[in-house]
This record gives sequence, structure tokens and C-alpha cells, in this order.
Amino acid sequence: MRTKIFRTIALSVGVLLSALYSSAHSAPLNIWEGTGCKAKVTLTPYLAEGSGNTAVIVCPGGSYFWLDKKTEGDDVAQWLQSEGISAFVLEYRVGGIPGFITHYRLVARGNRYPDMLQDVQRSIQLVRENADAYGIDPTRLGVMGFSAGGHLTAMSGIFFDTDVLSATGVHPQVSLRPDFIAPIYPVVSLVDRCTHKRSRRGLLGEGPSISAAMKDSLSLERHVRRDMPPTFLMNCVDDPIVKYRNSELLDSAMTAQGVEHRYVQYRTGGHGFGATPEKTTAEAIAWKNDFLNWLKEILK
Repeated sequence: MRTKIFRTIALSVGVLLSALYSSAHSAPLNIWEGTGCKAKVTLTPYLAEGSGNTAVIVCPGGSYFWLDKKTEGDDVAQWLQSEGISAFVLEYRVGGIPGFITHYRLVARGNRYPDMLQDVQRSIQLVRENADAYGIDPTRLGVMGFSAGGHLTAMSGIFFDTDVLSATGVHPQVSLRPDFIAPIYPVVSLVDRCTHKRSRRGLLGEGPSISAAMKDSLSLERHVRRDMPPTFLMNCVDDPIVKYRNSELLDSAMTAQGVEHRYVQYRTGGHGFGATPEKTTAEAIAWKNDFLNWLKEILK
């Protein structure tokens, strides 16, 4: 009898947890459905309660070869959602494991720039166009990304008027400029000694496609502009993957251009922790509160 009761309780808890999880996010949508682009790229909404909410498109990292969908995607979105901010996790196109293991993109295009920029611009378009349905304020839409996703985030704020969508048959009637961006421990330079070469290869492809001109054109410290969105930038000095100089280069360029931004650098914390305290230091996880406080300031 006691065993049966325990099984019933366990089943009830399981059903409850399942219901809570399923209600945490809406069904993913294919952002390219009905367009001239045949790619399948998903955007998963994590909607906060109420209406007129701030919203963030979340770009996980993964060297432009794969995506850390949990730590730097779903977990970040759930944290933002718990703070009353609607989040949308973007599974943008990347080179993929085959592209990382082999060099097949020497003979076949595969995924490479500008695919990723197309994906984030299309996501901004869709979220803005459907702001009422999502219960968000279309003038308070930002992009947040981690590592290589931080590079993509910064691209969204620097190249927002670069037309990469018309090639897909899409012609937005809304602004593609984010209202704020948050590159977190981002890849920035493709030319400096601090370059994360794996991300550069994932983004650009193989061989001749990694030309000096392409590396220069996507080294973000060289293309900062005065009218880019307010920016929250964070990294850690002890980052073993993406050298901290990347963020220092971006900070210096934004300072020189007079861009409204906040740069927070921690001594310890590492890389790849997203919003998860267990994966970093007590010092670095403070970025979450720093970001929320900064967001309140710029959205007054």
C-alpha cells in the first residue's frame, strides 16, 4: 500500500514538473518557413507574464561549429524569464561537427557567413513584427550572446543596416537595429593575436574564404560605430578559451567612438558558464545582477 502511494506521489510530481517545463516555453518556430531560404533555423520563445515586456534574443556559443543549447541557451532564457524578461533562444546556423572534423567546406559551401547574420536579423524582424502577440515592447528588444554567439550579438549591433536578407527574398518593414546588446565573453577580433581561430574558421569556412579582406571585415573592433546600440560587455581575465584581450579591444573601440556601454571584467570565472553559478566563480556570476541593473538604467 505504502509503495503504491509513493508511486502515485512520484507520478504526480513528474506530471507537475513536466507541465511546468512545457509551460516555460512556447513551441519553437522555423524562422525561414515560407521564405526563399530553405534552412531550418529555430527560435524558441520563453515568454514572461504580462505585456509590454522587455525581450532578448539569446545566441548560444560554440565556436560557430556547434551550439551550447542548454547552458548558454535554455538556461539563460529561463533566468531572463524569471526576471520578467521574455527570451527567444536562436539556434542559428553553424559549421557543424562534420565541418569541424573535416574540411569538406573546401568543396561544398556548408554553413558560413553571412548565414548567421541572416538568422539573427530575421529573428529581430519576426519578434518585432509579432510584438503584440508575444506581449513585448518592440522598442525594448535586445540581443545577448556568449562566446561566438557574443560575436554574432555584436554583429547584430554593428551591421544592422547591412542588407543580408534580400538574398532570401525577405524585405523587412521594421528596424533591424537592436535596442541594446550584451556580448558575454565574446569572440571579437579575427586579425589580432588574441583571435579565437576555431571560431574564425567556423564563421568563414575553409581555405581561400578565410581571406585577409574577410577577416578584416568581421573583426568587430575595426567596425564599431557611434550609432550602435547601448552595449553591456563582460569577460574574465582567466578565460582559457577566448582571450580576454578580445573584450578589451571592443571596449577601447566603443570608448573611442563614444558608444554608450558598460564593460565589466572579472579576474576569475573562466568561460562557457552562461547564467549557471555552479559553472563559474561567485565573482563572475555577479554579471547577472550587473546586467539587470544596467538594463534598468538604460531603459528608464
